[in-house]
Amino acid sequence: MRSASFRGMNRTNEGVVHVAWGGAAVLSVHSYSGDYIDACEQQMRAQLDAYALLAAAATASGASGASVATSFEIYFFGNLVLVLDRYFVHRTRALEGRDGNALNEVRMIGASLLHHGGVLTAEKSIKYVAARSATKVQIGDRIFLTDARFRTLCDAYFAEMRHRYT
Repeated sequence: MRSASFRGMNRTNEGVVHVAWGGAAVLSVHSYSGDYIDACEQQMRAQLDAYALLAAAATASGASGASVATSFEIYFFGNLVLVLDRYFVHRTRALEGRDGNALNEVRMIGASLLHHGGVLTAEKSIKYVAARSATKVQIGDRIFLTDARFRTLCDAYFAEMRHRYT
């Protein structure tokens, strides 16, 4: 199997960098408009509002409904982490930094959910410190995001996107 090799990069006027690896171009975005970030955040808020209605209805139906809502929560908010990451999947990693910020945290949680059985796994290039993170999940812990934990992560994520990419 042949390994990919870096071939160079070219910037465009639209905030997109075309990076060539092994002859194939890969897009890398180094800026997003405030309108795009706002639209992504509005879509996320709509999903959170829909969840709040569903959880309230389930809880109002009694103990079994509350139990179902709690069981659903782990999957729902894990999937929303993947949605957050996907909104900005082509972001330039150099601008993201490696200081354990909310962008790094979303990347790590997403990779851990997809590839490590839902256990938060360290990424060598990221200086993650659970005490400074939005979710407070420790490396090696099973990821269980509640509504409150996810909302904290979501707020920090969009703030960091605005800070680093606009």
